[in-house]
Amino acid sequence: MKLLRIILIAVCGPGILFASDLKIAALHPLLADLAREVGGDRVEVIDLIGANGDAHHFEPSAEDLKRAANAKIYLAAGLGLEPYLSSIKSVVGKDVRILEVGATLPVLHGGCSDPEHHHEDHEIDPHWWHSIDRFRRATTVVAEAFAAADPAGSETYRTHAALYRDRLDGLEAWARTQLAAIPKSRRQLATTHAAFNYFCEDFGFMAFPVQGVNREQSPDPAELASLIRELKAKHVMAIFPEKETNPKLLSVLTRDTGIKLGGALIADGTSSVSYESMVRANVETIVAGLSR
Repeated sequence: MKLLRIILIAVCGPGILFASDLKIAALHPLLADLAREVGGDRVEVIDLIGANGDAHHFEPSAEDLKRAANAKIYLAAGLGLEPYLSSIKSVVGKDVRILEVGATLPVLHGGCSDPEHHHEDHEIDPHWWHSIDRFRRATTVVAEAFAAADPAGSETYRTHAALYRDRLDGLEAWARTQLAAIPKSRRQLATTHAAFNYFCEDFGFMAFPVQGVNREQSPDPAELASLIRELKAKHVMAIFPEKETNPKLLSVLTRDTGIKLGGALIADGTSSVSYESMVRANVETIVAGLSR
């Protein structure tokens, strides 16, 4: 079979062999990864943000939309992360489906998931991908969308989705085993912004976002002083920066509190080759920062 593939490529050229049946445009790098897992060889996935993009600041250009021409589905994280979706809808036409995956899942609101930690900010938290359970549910949502757009491939999409959900089951079991090394008294996750509430809900952590749901929401001096008092009162062991952000503010906090600076977490999937590698990297970083 491998020899046959080589011969066909030599005769026909690589662009003719194994043409995709479905073109997908992804507005989030983790959704691009999910689309490849579910679609396999039947789909062509256009990752519009890419490994070096920023999901919070991205807005597709004319060149991006040209690359995505003829895509039948746009995959968006949803929940307000992509405020430009209405503009895309007016450009791509009514025959193109824009699927806001997060809108199909149970949501959390901004601030902190801990019931004792009161916030007036009730903004919907769009970072649902930090819940492995929600990402597993998203796998089914994406597979059904692909099946509707390409009925001939429906069995393929559903089979791939089932296999990927099994892998996510294993990933979740691994994460729980690793995180068991952290005593409950140390399960406070202090991070740059409120990107990890879903993770905290799933794995029994208390979230301490220094900024809000959006990275531009920096605390004023009074809020910062209150946060420092709270971090000390809760005996927070480490504050974790993010690979996508400048850790300057966290450096101030660690200086003023004596709390150590943990390793950098991956918040939005950029700088990671896959969803699984992001989860593993984050879990290992959190365990290293809080277990000892």
